[in-house]
Amino acid sequence: HGVMGMRSPAIRAGLRYALEAFALGFVLGTLRVTLLAPHVGALAATAIELPIMLIATGLRARVLVGASVALQGAADRAVMGLTAFVLLLLCELVLAVALGTPPQQWLADLSRPAGALGLAGQALFALLPLLVARKTRVRAG
Repeated sequence: HGVMGMRSPAIRAGLRYALEAFALGFVLGTLRVTLLAPHVGALAATAIELPIMLIATGLRARVLVGASVALQGAADRAVMGLTAFVLLLLCELVLAVALGTPPQQWLADLSRPAGALGLAGQALFALLPLLVARKTRVRAG
């Protein structure tokens, strides 16, 4: 089984977490680009979208972590977050290429203010599983 077998619940949770975030991000991103950005600019539109994404994915991370005994250790939650981060970036790259953006341009866009803000949000998204550790009740002795 090895390390992959030991970490498979965390990897599966990370895959699910990323795909759910990507689906929500696809909807919100479409609204951001088509409705919001033309009026307020890319950076402001991203700044408006980001808290919505982080609240939603934070709630989802809490549910996924809380539902699995296998995700109670920090290492497993870190694997979940890292798996989700890598898959989310890969999904975004594939979508960008499918929409006609060359990979080099997609990468360069991450260094612009709106892209950097989005990337920072994605890094925080990756940390959320660590931050939403399942609360255990301490009984008074």
